[in-house]
Amino acid sequence: MMTLLEAAARHVEAPVHTPSDRALTLEIDGVVKRYPNGALAVKGVDIQVGQGELVVFVGPSGCGKSTLLRMVAGLEAVSEGEIRIDGRRMNEADPADRDIAMVFQNYALYPHMTVRKNLAYGLQNRKTPKDVIAAKVAEAAAMLQIEEFLDRKPSQLSGGQRQRVAMGRAIVRDPKVFLFDEPLSNLDARLRNQMRLEIRKLQRRLGVSAIYVTHDQVEAMTLADRIVVLNGGLVEQVGTPSEVYARPATTFVASFIGAPAMNLLDAVVDGGRLRVGEAAIPAPAGAPQGPVKAGLRAEKARLVPAGQGLPFALEAVEELGATRLLHGLAAGAPVVVAADAALPLPAGPLSLTADPADLHLFDARQGGRL
Repeated sequence: MMTLLEAAARHVEAPVHTPSDRALTLEIDGVVKRYPNGALAVKGVDIQVGQGELVVFVGPSGCGKSTLLRMVAGLEAVSEGEIRIDGRRMNEADPADRDIAMVFQNYALYPHMTVRKNLAYGLQNRKTPKDVIAAKVAEAAAMLQIEEFLDRKPSQLSGGQRQRVAMGRAIVRDPKVFLFDEPLSNLDARLRNQMRLEIRKLQRRLGVSAIYVTHDQVEAMTLADRIVVLNGGLVEQVGTPSEVYARPATTFVASFIGAPAMNLLDAVVDGGRLRVGEAAIPAPAGAPQGPVKAGLRAEKARLVPAGQGLPFALEAVEELGATRLLHGLAAGAPVVVAADAALPLPAGPLSLTADPADLHLFDARQGGRL
C-alpha cells in the first residue's frame, strides 16, 4: 500500500535527468538576498537547471522560494552571487532581456484586451511581424485548447481558462526559461489536479527549462524532475522526488515532505536496539550508539499485538477512502499509522513496530541524516 505522496515520488513519465546529463540553461551561483534593514531572505543558494529540466522550489511561507524566483526574473536585485542563463551573467539585465517568461498565480492578464490580444501583446512590443504573431498565437491556442475563447475578455473566462491564457502568453515568447510562481493556488482542487498534469505535459512537449514555485508538496512531487527544499533562505535538500521522499537529508525535510509527515521520535540506540522511553524495537544495522531522532513513514509503521514493540494507544481514525490514518501515542509520543481501509480496525492492546530498514536516523541536535 502506498500513500499519495509515496506514489507521486515514484512517478515515471519520462527519464529523469540531472544537469550533468545535459547542457545547463540556468545557474544560480552563491546567490544572496539582503534587504536594507540587514534581513537575509536568501542565504547563499547554489542551484543548476539543465536544458529541458523542471525544477520545483518547495518550502513553507517565508522560506525564500518566491524571492529567489523573482531574482531570476529580474524583479528583485541580487545582493551577492550570480545568476546566469546559457552562461551569460544576468544580474544587471532588465527582465525583458533575460529571455524568460513568467506565469503568476493571479494570471496578470490585461482585462480590457481579448485573449487574442493578451497573447499577442508581448510579441507586438518586440516588433514581431504580424504574420509571425498570428501563427504563434494560433499554435499556442491550439496547444492549450483555447481557440474558441480568443475573442473573449478575461472576465468571461473561468479560472482554469484564464490560467491557460497566462501560459499561452508565456509560450508564444519561446523563452529559454519558464518561471511559475504558484500558478494553481487560486484554483479549486479538481481543476488544480487537471492543470498540474497539463503543465507537466506541456513543459515536456516544449522541452523548455522551468522553475516552479509552490508550497504544495503534491504539486512538487508530481511535477518535478528535481525538488529543491528551502527553509529559512537555505537549501535543505536537492534531489529527485523519490530521493527526497525516501531519504530525507534532515528532520525538516522529513517533516515537510510527506502527507502525513514522517513520524519523528526521540530515541537512543543501545546495543542494536532503538529505545523510545522504556520500550525498544530493533535498530537499523550499523546505527551509531547514543541519542538520535528516529523517523518512520506512516505507511511503513506496523501495529502488532501488545508486547512486541512500542506500546501504542489509538486516539483517532481518519478515513481517506482506500486508506485510513490511525492517530495515536507510541511510548507517549504522537504517531500516525497508515492502514488499508479494507481491513478491520485493530482491536485490543497494541504495539508499534517496523522493519529496521524502514527507520531513518537523524542527529538528535542538528537534525542531519545519520
